[in-house]
Amino acid sequence: MQHATAQRLPSADELTALSSAQLAALVHTQAQTIEALQHQLEWFKRQLFGAKSERFIAPPNAQQLHLGELGSASADAPEPRKTVAAHTRRVASRDPVSEAESLPFFDESRVPIETITLSNPELEGLAADQVEVIGEKVSFRLAQRPGSYVVLKYVRPVVKRRDTEAMHCPPAPLGVIEGSRADVSFIAGLLLDKIGYHLPLYRQHQRLTDAGITVSRPWLTQLAQQGASLLAPIYDAQFESIRGSRVKAMDETPIKAGRTGAGKMKATYYWPVYGEQDEVCFPWFASRAAEHIYRALGITPAQGAVLLTDGYSAYEQYVKKTGVTHAQCWAHTRRTFFEAQGVEPEASEAALQQIRALYAVEDEIRERKLVGEDKRVHRLLHAKPVVDAFFDWVNRQFERQGLLPRNPLTKALAYARERRLGLEVFLTDADVPIDTNHLERALRAIPMGRRAWLFCWTELGAKHVGIVQSLLVTCRLHGIDPYTYLVDVLQRVGQHPAARVAELTPRLWKQHFAANPLRSDLHRVSK
Repeated sequence: MQHATAQRLPSADELTALSSAQLAALVHTQAQTIEALQHQLEWFKRQLFGAKSERFIAPPNAQQLHLGELGSASADAPEPRKTVAAHTRRVASRDPVSEAESLPFFDESRVPIETITLSNPELEGLAADQVEVIGEKVSFRLAQRPGSYVVLKYVRPVVKRRDTEAMHCPPAPLGVIEGSRADVSFIAGLLLDKIGYHLPLYRQHQRLTDAGITVSRPWLTQLAQQGASLLAPIYDAQFESIRGSRVKAMDETPIKAGRTGAGKMKATYYWPVYGEQDEVCFPWFASRAAEHIYRALGITPAQGAVLLTDGYSAYEQYVKKTGVTHAQCWAHTRRTFFEAQGVEPEASEAALQQIRALYAVEDEIRERKLVGEDKRVHRLLHAKPVVDAFFDWVNRQFERQGLLPRNPLTKALAYARERRLGLEVFLTDADVPIDTNHLERALRAIPMGRRAWLFCWTELGAKHVGIVQSLLVTCRLHGIDPYTYLVDVLQRVGQHPAARVAELTPRLWKQHFAANPLRSDLHRVSK
């Protein structure tokens, strides 16, 4: 947000020397400054004390009592009473703990189970032929070991053939990283914990130490780098698939990566791109310059391509040079009016109500599961009149007197009016979403992780985080277990034909290999 700069007020002697026009100009300038400072104060108060969510909360019903009023009202009125016949009730003999659980709360095919058979004290002193086992009851308890690491011990017998006197010993199994002590399951877990669950390597190192395993932190760093490098071809194939999408959404989110000096980190950016087949990639670039959009998307877009973005001006430069249709995000437009509520509550609420009507149309489309031409026609019939009325209202607001250029509402109105063409694209193209919220949800993994590990030491590390995060987030979008996926593709990528590496992207992997994935030896042992 922009910060207003307070100016020095003239002294009493200087004020008396000013003409009427100069005084009017001074009052106008000070009014602008006061409005800007009020807006900033409201923003800071919301950050410190208010809710960050922009979700609409319906005003309370004036005719409905709140909990305190209900308690006081019921306390004043006499409690209603009725007479019932005296009776006794049998004490329940059922013990919920001892009952069998017919519906386990876990997936038995994925969760290791250790069976404990309890002895029956009633059988003590009895011979086996004096009792008959007629069944069993099963109950489950969720347990945890300190750390879940396992060491695989491979025993390779050395044999000597009597006829040839030759010595034979089977070779040690090959790992996905040549000469490494790490099993593929450990590498997959390391990447998933760091990138997916935001557990930095130094904390994983502490957990390993507590579990009785002595390894160095640089070794963990090398494993993470080598694992991400193995996944790089799959990431490239997925990014190529996204580039071929007709409708793409793009955004940018900051990440500190690399050092500019002692204790100072560079401000760099991920530029996440979301394709029409529910795939997302997080390319990393050193700045927020417009040239990175060309590097990410290329200069030869697909036929009839649409780029859905927020209001950042760099995207406008790209679409002008490439001829791509530029769709704009209604959620970002709504946000400008939401932030103007503290200064112009009535007008801002009017804008929010109209935008809310647009989202009601989208909700109806989802409920009715409309697609293609049916979806486009429904938008034209129900959403287009709302959009036209909204922009008519915007134009009328500009005709009002007293709205200063620096007023937050004026900025919100200008933001919407300047982007009208982009905001109307979704009306005539059924494949274009109304906003970039699907991309915002996907890129949430970056700011969540940024709070845990704060920055990346090197630019290469930032690229590796983007590679792994792209595959993990896409796995979530397609309902794939990321651990199973990583264990499989880390083993498969080295032997899979390079021309068919796209088959290892999560979307296609689910079709080709999810039914019978490659497993670690640990999976075979646990069975």
